[in-house]
Amino acid sequence: MKILLVSPPTDSAIKKVVGTTGPPLSLAYLASMVRDEHNVKIVDSIAENLMFDDLKKKIKGFDPDVVGVTATTSMIPDAYQVTKLAKEINRDVKTVVGGPHVTFLPGRTLNECPYIDYVVRGEGEYTFKELIKTIEKGKGFEKVRGLSFKRNKKTINNPLRELIKNVDEIPMPAYDLLPMKYYKADGVNFGTVVTSRGCPFNCIFCSSSLQFGKKWRGHSTDRVIKELSTLRNEYGRREIEFLDDTFTFMKPRVLEITKRIKQEKLDISWVASSRVDTFSKKIAEAMKKAGAHTIYFGIESGTQKILDFIGKRITPEQSARSIKTAKKTGLHTFGSFIIGFPQENKRDIKKTLSFSRKVGVDFAQFTIATPYPGTRLWYMALKQKLLTTMDWRRFTTLDPVLKLKNFTCSQITKILEIAYVKFYLRPKVLIRDIIQEKGFILRRAVPQAIKMFMDKKEGFECCSGEVV
Repeated sequence: MKILLVSPPTDSAIKKVVGTTGPPLSLAYLASMVRDEHNVKIVDSIAENLMFDDLKKKIKGFDPDVVGVTATTSMIPDAYQVTKLAKEINRDVKTVVGGPHVTFLPGRTLNECPYIDYVVRGEGEYTFKELIKTIEKGKGFEKVRGLSFKRNKKTINNPLRELIKNVDEIPMPAYDLLPMKYYKADGVNFGTVVTSRGCPFNCIFCSSSLQFGKKWRGHSTDRVIKELSTLRNEYGRREIEFLDDTFTFMKPRVLEITKRIKQEKLDISWVASSRVDTFSKKIAEAMKKAGAHTIYFGIESGTQKILDFIGKRITPEQSARSIKTAKKTGLHTFGSFIIGFPQENKRDIKKTLSFSRKVGVDFAQFTIATPYPGTRLWYMALKQKLLTTMDWRRFTTLDPVLKLKNFTCSQITKILEIAYVKFYLRPKVLIRDIIQEKGFILRRAVPQAIKMFMDKKEGFECCSGEVV
């Protein structure tokens, strides 16, 4: 069969700011599972700057038997549009949607969009492969674990598929089917890898740990090195981003991977994520020697009260120590901070934003607490009737969708904007940017911050002086 896998056209905030987007590895994994028996094509609409009219031409030209779409919550309306477009072109085409959003809302998804035939829930590789075989046979869908579909206007949710115990069984992503030439930042080609799945922690806002399970599962070092070698030698990718939720979760494994990177003389420059409580001087030094340049920490808040509420199981002091350790070894530090939790007050947010500037991170990401379907925050929002909208496009982490006790939606948005301005427009940040980063912030972040400030200037006074 002909199988078309699509990342839909959508409005990408990341691409607006940094000028690029990462490859949809989830589709590349699905392609690798079925490409030996079928003709598979991937369309990354975001990277290729495709609009729906462009995508329509591609669908017509390929004439697929199956169209599979991946989407996060904010992208789901665009996924719906892709399935509608596919059915308008060929009413007999089978449409499949997967990803974190539909995993936790399969019934609502099928009700909202009548053009979807099947929903793949959870870890999708083996469910998708089995679904394709079942489509060929034309029967047996009720036996495909992890699958949801409609029958006689009723949603059927088959039992969830067990997690893949040995993730080395999954073939490497089909990088050759991705438009690799489009993945570059500031003129530098980059690649992305996922070396592990699952997270045993229980943060209130995280859906990734729910979709891929609470059990951490990592690729073998040989598999990791093979994938890195492919990106480096076959695709010329020297800049690599490790997309693991927590790359440093298993410290011996990190040391083994970094050792092999040096032994194989891969000559790569890379970034990875860590919890502040799974980081150490030994890990930092090993990463730096193997080519790492930046470590991303989920710091989230500057108050213990909020850290306890979200289930982060860390302290501000641990964050400060890990950042200091990373910087001593020469690693850049990137910290993520979240504001706008339901019980947060002005003092809490003020401490978080102050902490972001004092803790020593080189770069900061600020977002608004967003209750993604399936998370503990989602169920809390439903129970307490805190959701202000079910417009999925607004579930971006940049738009407020929760009713807050101490802030209006307008106020929390203004605070977010000012947080970016006050962090990045500090003289020491700009001077370092010019010297070390060749003015990346000046060219990218500052114009965006100024634009936000000018667009939202009216009404800033309602919270700027008192809170941040």
